[in-house]
Formats: sequence, structure tokens, C-alpha cells
Amino acid sequence: MSTETRRRGAVDRLRASPFLSKLLSNRLALVGLAIILGMLAIALYARFTLDPQALASSRLGTEIPDRAPPGWTGSAAVDQYLFGTDSAARDIFRRCLYGAWLALQFGTITVGLSTVVGVGLGIVAAYYGDVTDNVVMRTMDVLLAFPPLLLALALVAIFPRELGLWRAVAALTLVYTPRFARVIRGAALKVLEDEYVDATVALGAADPRVLVRHVLPNTLAPITVQSTLNFGLAIIDLAALSFLGFGAQAGTPSWGLMLSRGVENGLLTGRWWLSFFPGLFLAITVLGFNLLGDGMRDALDPRMREAID
Repeated sequence: MSTETRRRGAVDRLRASPFLSKLLSNRLALVGLAIILGMLAIALYARFTLDPQALASSRLGTEIPDRAPPGWTGSAAVDQYLFGTDSAARDIFRRCLYGAWLALQFGTITVGLSTVVGVGLGIVAAYYGDVTDNVVMRTMDVLLAFPPLLLALALVAIFPRELGLWRAVAALTLVYTPRFARVIRGAALKVLEDEYVDATVALGAADPRVLVRHVLPNTLAPITVQSTLNFGLAIIDLAALSFLGFGAQAGTPSWGLMLSRGVENGLLTGRWWLSFFPGLFLAITVLGFNLLGDGMRDALDPRMREAID
């Protein structure tokens, strides 16, 4: 079979996929996907073209004016200060662009870690049951009993301040893990009721093989949806922790920290651009992940709405 024939066969299978056909027919999901791809392009551009140290350094005392309004208002050069400058005379436009890289980078790490830990705990609890299930899920219930942001604030205070956004990642990983564990445990219990799992166990398959080769692949749908929905939550919670002073260190071009400094230095003085543009980038990014997550949930199984919500 030629390479071209195999490529056409793969394309035909993708076109015939019920999931893709439903997802591509959802206009809001496509809007969300377009937003995410746009933010990813911005993040990669900022990562490879902008210097984070230069973006974090204060420009006070130079020829650059501090808290200058956006360039398109006619008060500054458009090519230099499209979004204006902040209280340290730094370019808000470039800082917002690099903030996209930080948001996607640390959001991916947070969701990835919580997915791995939560999925592992959920599958193990469903498979072994009894004492293991009670210990794991009761621990998850205790964590779920606390408001997420309040629990994150309590956990983030444990880690050294020098870790910056990494301590926020560690705290949010612990906060999000119970959500994955609960959802995946329910999905795994349904898979374990199927006869082919009993047949695999009867043939002498080891527990790791049953979990990895048979249970895990059949729980990918809720894992994918939960990860996509939690991505938006992770980005906004990382920004919230930075806004409250428990995330990014001073000077870091993080959207949450920029919002905090913008509110502090411009909310009551009419300098709206200090906090408007970081907030706009944050809102658009979270909206994109929420739209895509909702579309994927409806395309995979509308009944998952009740389980995930």
C-alpha cells in the first residue's frame, strides 16, 4: 500500500468520525479553537522574539514616558506604544504578548500534572475498590469541600516566594486533582463492568496491563473534555493568584500581575489602559478554552455535562 493511499485512508477516517463532524458543525467550538490557535501563535512569537528580562526591567529615568496612553490615541508613537506604557515605563503591548506565553506554558503544566495525578488516582480507586477506593475518594472529597481559590491560597503560602509562578502551579495542581479523580473514577467504573475486562483478567493479565491497555483508553473522552475545560480555569486561577500577590514575582509580564499593578496605579486616575489590555487578553483566552471545551463535551457525549458539572 502506497503512502498516498494510506494518507487518503486516514483522511477519510477522520472525515467519517462522528466526533469531528459534530465538533466542526459547532460554530462556537470553532471560534474557541480559532482563539486558542491565535493565542498559541502569539505565545510562540513572544517566546522566540521578546526578551523577558528587558520586559521586566524598569524604564523609569529614560526618555520613555511612564503611564503614556495608547499610541492610537495620538499621544504616543503607534509603532512603539500601541497599548501605552505602565507605571515603570514598560511597553504594555509587548508585555501582554509575552504574558500569553506564560499563561499557556504554566497553564499546560498545571493541567498536565493534575491530569496525570487525578487520572491515576481515579483509575486505581475504581479498579481496586474497597479500602483503596474509600481512602482515595474520601481524601478527594475533603479537598473538594474547600473553595478552590481559598484552598489554593492556603497551599501556595507553604512554598517559598522565590518560586514565583511555580508555587502557584503546585498549589493549583493539588486543587484540580480531585476533579479529575472523581470524573475518571466514574468513567472507569463503567468500563470495568464490560465483559472484555473480565475476560482479560481471567486470561491472567497483570493489573498494570489491564489499567493501561484497556481501562485508560476507554476513559479518554472525559479526560480530554475535563482537561480542556480546566485549561481556562487554570489560566484564570494563575492570574488570580498573581493578582493577589501569590504568583508571579514583581516585574514579571504576567497578565494577573499586570492587572494588579494597573488597578493599583490607574483605576482611580483614569489610566484605563494599564489594566484593560491584560484583562482583555485574559478574558479572550479563557473564553476560547471554554467554548472549545463545551463543544468537545457536546460532541463526545452530551450526557457528560452532568458528570463534569
